[in-house]
Amino acid sequence: MGEKQQWIYICSDAVGETAEAVAKATLRQFQGGEARIKRFGQIRHEDEIRRMMEEAAAVGGFVGYTLVQPELREMIKSESIRLEVRIVDILGPMMQAYADTFNDSPQWKPGLLHELDDDYFRRVDAMEFAVKYDDGKDASGLLAADVVLVGVSRTSKTPLCIFLAHKGIKAANLPVIPEVKPPVELFRADPSRIFGLTMNPEHMQHIRTERLKAVGLPGGSRYASAERVQEELRHADELMKTLGCRIIDVTNRAIEETAGLIMEAVRRAT
Repeated sequence: MGEKQQWIYICSDAVGETAEAVAKATLRQFQGGEARIKRFGQIRHEDEIRRMMEEAAAVGGFVGYTLVQPELREMIKSESIRLEVRIVDILGPMMQAYADTFNDSPQWKPGLLHELDDDYFRRVDAMEFAVKYDDGKDASGLLAADVVLVGVSRTSKTPLCIFLAHKGIKAANLPVIPEVKPPVELFRADPSRIFGLTMNPEHMQHIRTERLKAVGLPGGSRYASAERVQEELRHADELMKTLGCRIIDVTNRAIEETAGLIMEAVRRAT
């Protein structure tokens, strides 16, 4: 029999993105970090917490939560004691530190991170931008973007653009192909806003081979050959050096980590 599945439960009176992001970051620190994450968002009633905690107890999991309403916070603590389920208060210590340090009180209002404020609409605009200017579909986006990503196929350009859009950053991306001349707009864009994505050739070849298998194509095609991969990476490296942009090796990097490097560079440049 196989090992028992491990579970992490996420509980929030908002959408639970913050707690889930912390859980995923935690899993990456463990070589065997294969626990599954189950998220319960928009929690409003004590009965919802009771049912979730009983489910977590039944599978031997633990719970990370971002609850701000006092009655819900007390409920999850009491259920933790009753059911002997470990809980992790992800938001509470930070809120308490702020209150103690600056002599202030929280609003105790769930979902403040997702109110329809200027940041929300900026993220929506950035998401629409990422879709419109994905994969070099419209070169004019290279001049309008906050960030331009260039790289060969399978360097995670599109997922990075989507992640950056969630942070309110308008990102466009352009695939680098030896047989295709880059648009003039790329050379007119500010080099400080351009980021070249590269990867270890062997790792790239493996990713491409697996991608072909996933779509039902033979893994031995030229697209995944060592010669083609090296040719594309050399061509991309020459282009990036010509542009004078920053080059980021994304081999074994999580999307969040690469995005963090980009966002930090953007902050320093502004």
